[in-house]
Amino acid sequence: MPVQYSKNIRFIFWLALVVSYISAIVPQDVAPTLGDLSDKTLHFLAFSILTFLLFLSYRLALRKGIFFLLFYACFIEFSQYFTPNRCAEWLDIVADSIGIAIGLILYAGYKKLEEICENS
Repeated sequence: MPVQYSKNIRFIFWLALVVSYISAIVPQDVAPTLGDLSDKTLHFLAFSILTFLLFLSYRLALRKGIFFLLFYACFIEFSQYFTPNRCAEWLDIVADSIGIAIGLILYAGYKKLEEICENS
């Protein structure tokens, strides 16, 4: 992966991380809505994207990456516990975990496709 491409992906990852955190701790009564998507769906989508971007931009051991993302999921819930009109829910962490798994599958598929293209 070219260095500039890698830097851009890292920037996008960190931007996505910050945006996801801010949107998670904004009080619910002032947070913008995204149509009819449920809270669990948003957690799932956010962590799928974060996982894909994390592994795309950094060469991390699988365990380290998963640990970081699960720690981040718990940190969000801890923060929401202290945020007005928000509550910490363990089911959000379940949705985050499913998102991490799907993000890993997407990343594995991307790497396989990249390998096929390089060998053609």
